[in-house]
Amino acid sequence: MKFLNQVTVEHFYIGLKILNQLIAEMHQANPGLPLTHHRKTACSFRDLALLQVFQISLTSLRQLQNDASGEKLQEQAIGLALKCLSFDFVGTSLDESSEDIGTIQIPSSWRAIVEDVKTVQIFFDYYAITKPPISSESLECLVRLASVRRSLFSGETERSKYLISFMRGTRDILQYQQGLGQHENYHEYCRLLGRLKTNYQLSELVNVEIYGDWIRLVAEFTMKSLESWQWASGSVYYLLGLWSRLVSSVAYLKSDCPSLLDDYVPQITESYIKSRFDSVQNAGRFSTSKTSSDLTCVEGQLTWLIHIIGGIIRGRQSSSTSEIHEVIDGDLAARVFQLIQVMDSGVHIEARYNERSKQRLDLAILIFFQNFRRVYVGDQAMHSSKQLYLRLGELVGLQDHVVVLNIIVQKIATNLKRYRQSDEVIGETLALFQELAAGYMSGKMLLKLDAVNFILGHHTKDFFPFLDEFGSTRNRTLFYFTLGRLLFMEDSPSKFKAFVAPLQKVFMMLEEMADSGFRSNEVKCAIIGLMRDLRGLTMATNSRRTYGLVFDWLYPTHVSLFVRIIQRWTDTPEVMTPLLKFMAEFVLNKTQRLAFDSSSPNGILLFREVSKVIVAYGTIILSQPVSADPYTYLYKGIWITLTILTRALAGNYVNFGVFELYGDQALSSALEIALKMSLAIPLVDVLAFRKLARAYFGLLEVLCHNHTAVIVNLETEAFAHIVGSLEFGLKSLDVSISSQIYSNLRAQLLSSQPSDQQHRLAECFDKLMADVARTIEPKNRDKFTQNLTVFRHEFRAT
Repeated sequence: MKFLNQVTVEHFYIGLKILNQLIAEMHQANPGLPLTHHRKTACSFRDLALLQVFQISLTSLRQLQNDASGEKLQEQAIGLALKCLSFDFVGTSLDESSEDIGTIQIPSSWRAIVEDVKTVQIFFDYYAITKPPISSESLECLVRLASVRRSLFSGETERSKYLISFMRGTRDILQYQQGLGQHENYHEYCRLLGRLKTNYQLSELVNVEIYGDWIRLVAEFTMKSLESWQWASGSVYYLLGLWSRLVSSVAYLKSDCPSLLDDYVPQITESYIKSRFDSVQNAGRFSTSKTSSDLTCVEGQLTWLIHIIGGIIRGRQSSSTSEIHEVIDGDLAARVFQLIQVMDSGVHIEARYNERSKQRLDLAILIFFQNFRRVYVGDQAMHSSKQLYLRLGELVGLQDHVVVLNIIVQKIATNLKRYRQSDEVIGETLALFQELAAGYMSGKMLLKLDAVNFILGHHTKDFFPFLDEFGSTRNRTLFYFTLGRLLFMEDSPSKFKAFVAPLQKVFMMLEEMADSGFRSNEVKCAIIGLMRDLRGLTMATNSRRTYGLVFDWLYPTHVSLFVRIIQRWTDTPEVMTPLLKFMAEFVLNKTQRLAFDSSSPNGILLFREVSKVIVAYGTIILSQPVSADPYTYLYKGIWITLTILTRALAGNYVNFGVFELYGDQALSSALEIALKMSLAIPLVDVLAFRKLARAYFGLLEVLCHNHTAVIVNLETEAFAHIVGSLEFGLKSLDVSISSQIYSNLRAQLLSSQPSDQQHRLAECFDKLMADVARTIEPKNRDKFTQNLTVFRHEFRAT
């Protein structure tokens, strides 16, 4: 305040800058302090000083309003107001990269200053008399003021006056076209219009006296913006969002005042479609060939039309569908189905699959299918959508959803056959296929279709070339997961045997390959593809019967190949990651699918194979030098391996006492190498990579609960490392990790194996809890201390 009250301009400038930097610092959490400490400080600043700082910014803006030479001061003052209004009032930590700022929870102590019409008006005045960035930041302040919570106002009268000031200010900007030629102003103005409908109901808007002028000017502004799509494309989103929310509110409008939306919405819709067509024609002019240019334009225009039709049909999910709407949807959908019959035929079509415009068109078709399926495909949809299917039957001969489903699957098969290198189209095609196969009834319907049975019988690269593309290997997992779901819907071991025959050939090729040729690029691609296929197929097993088919096929005939691959390819993450992820899926006992007979040794045999894989990988990887990219070449393989062991130990399908009884080293060897891998990673790196941290602490949880002796009897150095890692983990912001650690500590403290290590653990625990207690808010500290005392007594009793 002393700086601000000095006579010189320089002191005034410094005073404003100090306040700007002070608020900026209050937004930033100190990495050396707990988050709760930061929030405590920020909340104290909010309650004691923030309102005063905001009042200083407003006073400064009024003093500087007529000072043409004070641009630097105006910039500091408007920036200070914006920082005050952008303050994280309730600690929600909104994502700053998001455009949706939500409702601003301004404290009640701000009520008088917010309700004062002069507060809103000062920012409209500054917008009118300045240029960017001051004018655009003035609008940004208004966006935030338009977003204040409804409950802040004393009553509806005050809130209505507040809305009127915004509508009058935004109307005047449009009437006089103030500053909208500058893109920064234009963008923030569009955001401001969008916030008015987000925070106010349509009934409140139409009751404002100037609503008629306001909605007319906004409609004209929207249509002009759509015509200038090249310049305004990034901002039109907010205008379309405004009109979308206005239209969706009409059903709830209970005011006698007309909304006038019937007059403007059709014009805006037409302008939008025309603008999309213009954008395609403009892009097509850059094509080298006239024929190619024409075809590219047509495909681009059709892409936009199909997206629009899909959007119309998707809207039926959130609104009641009348018979007339079904007829309209039938008319629109019939045109799409007619297009599908044409677009994949003709001698020219093969070359088009490499064209981006053709790929966009196919992506639009897939989105249309997804929307149409959700609304009009299924037993329930069939009975409630008679008018649509009557119309489709008249126009294109599609009488029911089974026929439509067949067309969808044929398009899926066509995409998978024709596209080799378009990862995006293949991925979206497989996502649609998986969505169709996910439901029990829809899956049963799919099995009746010839196209699906063709895919199940011919899932090789000869029929689906994308399987032979190295860049599409990730898609193979989803492909075989979907096929596996369909395959396992029928209880047919003979069909399973026929299905895995192509995979069996790959196994045999690899098993018969001599060591001299096992490091070739051909073998590498074959291994990666096979492991991804196996993982997808195993993911599809969700019962004892289906898992048993896969297990009996792989064990004991083929499991030895996994260790051989590890021994030859440990230094190649592209090979190791698919193999280890398959093993992690293979040992996962989800839905109790690994339920072997009581007399069966399969659970023990499976763990022995898992132990071989873990020991083979861990032994080799720990002997290799650390690369410049430790996560890719070391940590990633280790966390997947730890996940494999964790799932095997927690699967509840192995009696681990058998190993000690018969002197089998499978369990002890796996635990030993897993702990060595864990100890090889610095604790800082463990917490730096979330997946690694979860795998590490997940293993510790299983060990602390079910294999306590392993932890308790460690060497001093290893024991201290693990206890130190618990301290690191307790300070983690990941709740799943910190809760695991509390569980680990309790399991260790309450174990019934007294030892010197346990007493040392108790001392460490007391120190850790004291550190944690210092970070807990005072109101919760008493309860925490009470629980901690009980905890200690429980340990001492044991």
